[in-house]
Amino acid sequence: MKKKIAILPGDGTGPIVIKQMEKVLNAIEEKFDHSFELLEGDIGASAIEKVGNPLPEESLERCYEADVTIVGAVGDPKYDNNFSVNDTPDQGLLRLRKSLGLSYNVRPVRTFPNLLNISPLKRAYVKDVDFVIYRELSSGIYFGHKGRKDAHTAFDECVYRASEIEAVARPAFDAAQKRGDTLTLVDRANVLETSRLWREVVASIAKEYPAVAYNTLFIDHALADMVMRPQSFGVILTSNLFGDLMSDAVGVITGSVRLIPSMSIGEKTALFEPIYSAYPRGVRTVNANPVAGVLSVAMMMDYFDLKAEARALRSAVTKILSKGIGTPDLGLRHSVSAAEIGDLMANFITEGNISNMEKGGTII
Repeated sequence: MKKKIAILPGDGTGPIVIKQMEKVLNAIEEKFDHSFELLEGDIGASAIEKVGNPLPEESLERCYEADVTIVGAVGDPKYDNNFSVNDTPDQGLLRLRKSLGLSYNVRPVRTFPNLLNISPLKRAYVKDVDFVIYRELSSGIYFGHKGRKDAHTAFDECVYRASEIEAVARPAFDAAQKRGDTLTLVDRANVLETSRLWREVVASIAKEYPAVAYNTLFIDHALADMVMRPQSFGVILTSNLFGDLMSDAVGVITGSVRLIPSMSIGEKTALFEPIYSAYPRGVRTVNANPVAGVLSVAMMMDYFDLKAEARALRSAVTKILSKGIGTPDLGLRHSVSAAEIGDLMANFITEGNISNMEKGGTII
């Protein structure tokens, strides 16, 4: 198989994580006889520094040319509270999603048996967690009309169309049906008119999936259940804003948001990104955790319908973590750098084993 992949490394930890994703892509090429042409571009703060634009036209053109896109972390602390600047790093990512016509995001949340202790929640709460969030991605309050009426009055408009809701609801029901699982719509229908439209549209679609147990939850109740009873969820379906909140909150369950992959899907293309801060507190760039990035590549293989390749990537992650090897943030027996993790995973894919592994209790 030959594919073109646009690579936008981004900022901070982004480039080092992207480098490890490229390593495992190269390993998949070698092992399974594929050809991946990588087209690199800029996005985020690094693009602003270079050309004054968080999403240069050249980067966007490379994404249009490619079959899929990979994005690293985007952001810089100096922009976090500078709201007077229109072109912030995050705006580049929002424009990219809109420009590529990405209608929804998929975020699977699974816990690893030997990492349960890094979650601040009780082990009984996080053991055997396996659910997935389907988040509408191109509409809602993030893309609505916004502004100031005067010095003391601001507004953000939230608009949804039935077609936009249906575009994410059907794939979510399809996933729930394949999983033999429940589907939970998360909204605020008691106060928001857009949520009431969500309920109408989703309830209508639910009739076409009698095998799926369909239910609804308000966002506040859903967040509480996600912390106290995460095993109760199968597929979560929700809007852009609520999905954003829930997708970040799941890091409490796994103990690190850097373990959770992500893909965004449109009619013609897809985007894969390990969503977390470009400058996480207390993490040096060289120690950035690439696990979410590698698992995002596995989701890309699924998107290409390359099932054996996806299994190889997930097996590499599981094998290394099970051996107590990880970046410092995971607190495992052997702490190694992002580059070392990437090398170990790539070697496992091509050779079926992990070189430079334990000898006398240390990494060599």
